[in-house]
Amino acid sequence: MTQKTKITVAYGDGIGPEIMEATLRILSAAGAQIEPEVIEIGEKVYTRGIATGVEPYVWESLRRNQVFLKGPITTPQGGGYKSLNVTTRKTLGLYANVRPCQSYHPFVKTKHPMMDLVIIRENEEDLYAGIEYQQTNEMTQSLKLISRPGCEKIIRYAFEYARAYNRKKVTCLTKDNIMKMTDGLFHKVYDEIGAEYPDVEKEHWIIDIGSALLADTPERFGVIVTENLYGDIISDIAAQIAGSVGMGGSANVGDQCAMFEAIHGSAPSIAGQGIANPSGLLNGAIMMLVHINQPEVAAKIHNAWLATIEAGIHTGDIYKEGVSKRKVGTKEFADAVIERLGVTPNLFNTVSYQAAPRPIHSDGVTRGPKKKKELVGVDVFLDWWNGSADDLGKLVEGIRTEGLQMTVISNRGEKVYPGGMPETFLTDHWRCRFVHPQGKAVSHQEVIELLAKVHAAGLDFIKTEHLYTFDGQKGYSTGQGE
Repeated sequence: MTQKTKITVAYGDGIGPEIMEATLRILSAAGAQIEPEVIEIGEKVYTRGIATGVEPYVWESLRRNQVFLKGPITTPQGGGYKSLNVTTRKTLGLYANVRPCQSYHPFVKTKHPMMDLVIIRENEEDLYAGIEYQQTNEMTQSLKLISRPGCEKIIRYAFEYARAYNRKKVTCLTKDNIMKMTDGLFHKVYDEIGAEYPDVEKEHWIIDIGSALLADTPERFGVIVTENLYGDIISDIAAQIAGSVGMGGSANVGDQCAMFEAIHGSAPSIAGQGIANPSGLLNGAIMMLVHINQPEVAAKIHNAWLATIEAGIHTGDIYKEGVSKRKVGTKEFADAVIERLGVTPNLFNTVSYQAAPRPIHSDGVTRGPKKKKELVGVDVFLDWWNGSADDLGKLVEGIRTEGLQMTVISNRGEKVYPGGMPETFLTDHWRCRFVHPQGKAVSHQEVIELLAKVHAAGLDFIKTEHLYTFDGQKGYSTGQGE
């Protein structure tokens, strides 16, 4: 007898217990060799005063089993509660979010009947690092963090996924026409890794026009790989234009662990009524079965589910007079899928699976030779509102050390001194750039001396950013108008 795979299961909040019960019944009837270990997360844990919604024993279960089937949860508003999804992804290193988005025309209404794509989203970095500050009365800051190893892992995973699932094209979406260093790095790594996959078609779009193309002609895409924030946004767009957010499942995959879930929320307004559609969580569970090397069972369930949709047996969220044949609740829908196990669809293509793509481990990324790093200046940020840009400029011009002197002042990234424009809108947040007049390297001691003089002048410096070169190349951006 095949040894069962232990998985961690969380029923979740709202409709979670109903759809999880339906999903597990289907998996059991199909012969899935799994052994669920049930844990509690979410709203009840939050209300016990645990800000993450996760108790310590849960991490032990997740690390031991390495596979997590999770129902939707409710995160209480306010009170400093943290997103459990973000916490889980980052704690367990689940760097790849995988979301298939397919239309089910004519049974689910859509303007894009040929849509069939997969979005692979980087899951740990970008603005979702959650590093934010309020620096002045008027200015807040969020740090966008993009690393080369992070780019390499997610981009290689996307190309490996395309090969494993016979997808012919991988499209990269960034905003590197504006964010030339962060998004520029993602695009550069995509080009480097893409060259290793000559059998896969490659293209890059700026995220705004790429999103427009996704909404207009999604059938042009096969696999999309992108950064965390962009991927979060376009995943929901893609699910919606496919016809129903309630039908989609997703995987969050790392080197060691993986989490599978529906893409929708806990829908507390319909909880307990027995009317929720379990399809999203079921599709997440199908991805889980492929991941744990039970592809035949995954295909058996997927084909039965497609046959159920074809038979017009629909829950209320997708039920449509003249198209649907029977409106059912959560339990009845699960029963209908179970009845069709072993049946293949007629209109939809029959599904078959192979094992999931091999995870790309972080120790396989390119470290490369360490570049020569030199400190060549410092940006000093000030909280100041005692006059015009010219007033501040004249004050700061008198502050210098032997190797550092001010060259430009900007406000929200726009040059305002010297030679600023009176029309430029100003806040109380200023960046003063100090560099060596001949572009030579400077010492940390000089930066300390400079800050002492800034303080002595009565100015409130709120942060600094060091300006480095790497093998002589600038490691910092110039401001608008600089």
